[in-house]
Amino acid sequence: QVQLAESGGGLVQPGGSLRLSCAASGSIFSINAMGWYRQAPGKQRELVASITTGGTTNYADSVKGRFTISRDNAKNTVYLQMGSLKPEDTAVYYCNAGILSRSFGWSDYWGRGTQVTVSS
Repeated sequence: QVQLAESGGGLVQPGGSLRLSCAASGSIFSINAMGWYRQAPGKQRELVASITTGGTTNYADSVKGRFTISRDNAKNTVYLQMGSLKPEDTAVYYCNAGILSRSFGWSDYWGRGTQVTVSS
């Protein structure tokens, strides 16, 4: 069984920084693109950033220049370094990955989410 587990969320003041991590575990043969999404109360889930196996990145306009996505393929882990945080960044952040596993072939997986709250 494949699982994604996020960590690193919390409460931070405006202008502060946080680093999110997401580790994939289970019977994994290969991982394709990995990404971070977020969902604020009353809003739809939106893409924050994504990264391919080769390291090509993509960011939402709202986080460009403030957030950095990276991955460690040896550890099956993706990171999101968030800086210059704003109250509007408050949301539940979800990890997503396309994973080839023994049991299910290529499938899309989601973590359970981690809360990020930016408030003074």
